[in-house]
Formats: sequence, structure tokens, C-alpha cells
Amino acid sequence: MKDLDVHKKLAVLIDADNAQYAKVKAILDELSAHGHIVIKRAYGDWSSDNLKNWKQSLNELAIQPIQQFAYTTGKNSTDASMIIDAMDMLYSGKFDAFALVSSDSDFTKLASRLRESEKFVFGVGEKKTPVAFRNACDDFIYTENLETSVPSEKAQKKPAKTEDPAITELVQILTKAWEQYQEDDGWANLSAAGSFVKRAKPDFDPRTYGVTKFVELVNKLSRFFDVNKEKRNGANPIVMYRVKTPSK
Repeated sequence: MKDLDVHKKLAVLIDADNAQYAKVKAILDELSAHGHIVIKRAYGDWSSDNLKNWKQSLNELAIQPIQQFAYTTGKNSTDASMIIDAMDMLYSGKFDAFALVSSDSDFTKLASRLRESEKFVFGVGEKKTPVAFRNACDDFIYTENLETSVPSEKAQKKPAKTEDPAITELVQILTKAWEQYQEDDGWANLSAAGSFVKRAKPDFDPRTYGVTKFVELVNKLSRFFDVNKEKRNGANPIVMYRVKTPSK
């Protein structure tokens, strides 16, 4: 897989006709590890009852809905609209990477064209996605692999039923960051995790949780994470963390 540093500008284009609204947040969290998401657009005929359940996800995740009426019964006009926008973005020269969220093989040619222009292409879809589209991307992410989990569910026989939803969400994000940045010894740099959290949750502020520093917050979550300081080559200590090993 090509190396894509966290500062790359990423455009996320969602084919709502062939994507699951329940997975969108997990998809954005996953993509946030690979760059700064500049544009989030979802394409579909929003007057259709088939897309009525998308409203909450679009609002909460600040995804711009792009309306595309179906001009002919049985024909998908969404694909063309999404492809045209992608090419406009390509020619603007403002983006380093594209994420095409769909299980539709119609985007195979688009993925190939973007790669020919030396843009990194993520594909995101279900395992039923045709192999041609999967192979046209630099990295294809299966939505079935994006189920979120909280460490407490593994570490405790009975997860706390009264856990603060804000804490639960934060633990999920920190776990995702750890999965992305952990080194061979199982520890991950807390500074990199902090940047990941801010990208995944722009309104994040340690003060919301009663502390002033990010490291203090992670220390408060000791039932979920271990924290350690490492001194390397005489430099200032680096704070590392890892998900707690489930107790047997």
C-alpha cells in the first residue's frame, strides 16, 4: 500500500444508492486516519423514500447531500453526477486522494482514471463489490470490517450499562487510532492519536471531560487503556498507550 501521510487532502464521495447510512460514521473515522477530509458529499435522489433514513447521518456528520433526480426509470443518474464532480475536483488540483464509497462496479473506470493522474484512491464497499472495482483502487476497505467495538465489552464480562455516551464514543475513536498507529510492541504514540481524535471529532476538547490536557484524559480512562512514557535517544519522553489486554 502506498504511504499516505495524515496531512493529505481527501475528498469523500458517497453513492447513497449503494451505501449503508448506518456505516457512514465508521467509514469517516477509518478514512480520517489517512488524511484530512476536506469534502464529504453524498449523491442520490433525496426525494425518494429509499433514502429517507439518511437524514440524521447527513446532518450529524456534516455531509453535503447532492440531489440527483432519476431522469429515467431504472437508470441511475447518481453515478454520472458523482463522476462529473470527481473529475472537476481532479482538475482543480486541490486534492491528494479520493474515497469512493459504493459497492457499484460502475465506478471502476473513475477509480482507474484518478489513479492514472497519480491520486490515491480508496474504495469503500461491501464484500459483494465486484472485483474489478476493488482492484481499480489503491486500497479497498470492506464495510463489514468496520464494526465498532468498545474495549470494555471485551475486558469486562458485563459492560457498564450507564456509561456516558460521550466517553463510549471517545473510547471507540481512541481504539481506532491505536489500531492504526500501534508499533510492533503493541504501543501507539499518544500524540498521533490526539491528531486522529481531532480529525474524527472536530469538536473534541479535553476540557469537556474535566481536564486540560489530552494525556490527562487518557489517564482517566485507565480501565480501557494503559499509558507509558518512553525515553528514546536522550530526547524528551514520548507518551505511548495501548488498549488493555482482556482479563482472563
